[in-house]
Amino acid sequence: MKTRFRTLAVNAGTAGAVLLGMIACNVQESLLELDQPQIISPSDAANPTGAVALATGAIGFMKTYLNNISGIWQYSAVFTDEMKSGDTFGVTNEADQRTVDTNNGTFAAIWNGLQQSRGHLRDGVNALRQYAPTETAKLGEMYLGMGFVEMTLGQNWCNGIPLGETVLGVPQYTVPLTNAQVFAVAIARFDTALTVLSGTDAQTLNIRDAVLVAKARAQVDIGQFAAAAATVASVPTSAVYLMTYAQTSMSNGWWTQVSSNRRLTVGDSFDVTGVIKNALPFASANDPRVKVNRSTIKSFDGSTPFNDLLNWDREDPIPLLSGLDARLIEAEAKLQTNDLAGMVTILNALRAAPPKIGNFTPKTMADLAVPTTLSSAVSLYFREKAFWQFGRGERLSDLRRLVRQYGRSQDVVFPVGTFFKNNGFPYGSQVAIPISDQEKTNTNFLGCIDLKA
Repeated sequence: MKTRFRTLAVNAGTAGAVLLGMIACNVQESLLELDQPQIISPSDAANPTGAVALATGAIGFMKTYLNNISGIWQYSAVFTDEMKSGDTFGVTNEADQRTVDTNNGTFAAIWNGLQQSRGHLRDGVNALRQYAPTETAKLGEMYLGMGFVEMTLGQNWCNGIPLGETVLGVPQYTVPLTNAQVFAVAIARFDTALTVLSGTDAQTLNIRDAVLVAKARAQVDIGQFAAAAATVASVPTSAVYLMTYAQTSMSNGWWTQVSSNRRLTVGDSFDVTGVIKNALPFASANDPRVKVNRSTIKSFDGSTPFNDLLNWDREDPIPLLSGLDARLIEAEAKLQTNDLAGMVTILNALRAAPPKIGNFTPKTMADLAVPTTLSSAVSLYFREKAFWQFGRGERLSDLRRLVRQYGRSQDVVFPVGTFFKNNGFPYGSQVAIPISDQEKTNTNFLGCIDLKA
């Protein structure tokens, strides 16, 4: 079946490349110049070309804080069992240990970047509506981006998320929202996108399919499993919506943080302290969905064994959304109705004909047996989901859902035991990332409502 999702062939700063003028050659003049030629002024976007460029740049900015050196995909992976810290930085180690402080600078930067992404995407909406109203596919993509960022905030951070905005330079603060309320906001964005995407041209249909997968993810987050399966029923398994990369702009964050810098290493079910309870053996399982080189060299800190991730090279694309996600959503809907055979049928179909994940296609895998108990079926499903969606920002949300929706305690879901750094102290018990103290400039925000799953 033909792939129907359009590729996000966008690099951070694309809008700037379209709109920037030449910087003065004289060094003294450039230092004293009052203009800020790398800032896009409102007048630059006050035409159809500028509006489209502004919207394109907004997508690139969002990508920066999803999958980059300081991307939520990297640091939520460390917070779970996908990755381990091979770093010397305390902020990375406390993420790995799940003892994140509210003054953690890395998470503060990611939080700020994602919130700024919402603003850039909203500016894209406003510019397109005013200056390029016929660009309905691009407009729908802006709402897709806004909803995806908001869904990401709800999946990773604690209850008590502000979703304010800045209008004409003046902050418009909101009261903190629960994760469930944030997911509802995201779903409303996706519904708006579906309303905008009323055309029948190929580009519109591409974006529409992407929105359907994103909406279904948010529906799963609030427990609407049957509705989520219905939402993605029309999305083909071969569909893929890619974020792309280039050495001249921004490298794939997984290559940067793992293969290049060795600050992160693929997680496993054991380390120098022994068995890590609840952690999946991503590095040692030899699963074709997570390509690993168990190197003899050490990580950046000079002591942690280094497991290199080979799924994505420096310029390789990575799926933001895919038809694979749609099938996993349908499998969980079967699980929810105790149709364990139906769930396994979907999972085995994926294993028999693995969809492409970026630039690589996993090898076929043997069929799974139908579990004999509901509990073992839940464990099987989330293991399969973890390997299929490795490194794509879903693992923390899934572990939280195992606690919130499936009634498991955090100490049988998240890694527990002796943490291999920090003088042998145990893992923490956090199941959500606390919001940075920097957010307290918002007078409505006094801290997390709670840190529950």
